[in-house]
Amino acid sequence: MSLMSNSRVTALELMAAKIRRNVLDICMQRGGYAGQGVALADIAACLYFDEMRADDAGWFHDRFVLSNGHDAIMTYGALAEHGSYSMVDLRTYNADGTKVDQSPIEGQLGFEITAGSLGQGPSQAAGIAWGERMKGNDKRIYCLFSDGELQEGNVWEAAMFAAHQKLSNLVYIIDNNDLQATSRTQDVLAVEPVPEKFTAFGCAARRVNGNSITDILDAFAEAKTVKDRPFVMVCDTRIFAGIDCLQAALPAAHYVAKHQADWNAGLAEINRKITELEGQADGS
Repeated sequence: MSLMSNSRVTALELMAAKIRRNVLDICMQRGGYAGQGVALADIAACLYFDEMRADDAGWFHDRFVLSNGHDAIMTYGALAEHGSYSMVDLRTYNADGTKVDQSPIEGQLGFEITAGSLGQGPSQAAGIAWGERMKGNDKRIYCLFSDGELQEGNVWEAAMFAAHQKLSNLVYIIDNNDLQATSRTQDVLAVEPVPEKFTAFGCAARRVNGNSITDILDAFAEAKTVKDRPFVMVCDTRIFAGIDCLQAALPAAHYVAKHQADWNAGLAEINRKITELEGQADGS
């Protein structure tokens, strides 16, 4: 593993915990994709608060493309900590007349593309990466999509194009949680072995624990060493990972609307975790 300080890992674990709290706060108003947002908090913390470089205007120099719109809850939770959204605004998530859509459109702060038709993001991200390289820019492009999207042929066309064009400025991040809208991914249309398939298409690929800060950071570091091909992070995640009471007590579901007692128990657990991590950060 690359050199990685304990303070850096603890700071990102604390950020991930705060993102998890934001996700619950947002979704407890009227339900939503809380399980995915909680599970992706470690990736969000590493991506937004360590990996992507800032620009001079306080935004991001690198670019992030969200393919699976339902995972926008991850971005909302992270950008609340960035200061780009207020929690007051984010609590209108999925309300009538809100500008905080469950599946955002292009141009909304933090979202490069209109996410709705699954499988489109990898192609658009490859095009953006190609365009940035053609312009001579050093921007790196990150694209998150889901294992269910691997059932779409467009994803594999994108992988073939990206490998052919040697887009080493492109990093694909796959939320490999074995769950899609109606059932487990392996029961609907099996997609494994995912890393080997991307390797066969000419990409560099690695399977990581998507709920481990150290694994994620190490994979991002490896991606920067790869030349002449895109890098694929196959991130194994678990719905509600990081909040044990919700993961243990409730069945995995693509979309949830929970009882108030469940939300309160989850918030209590994650607040205890935040207090613990703040103590560790102060002592480091």
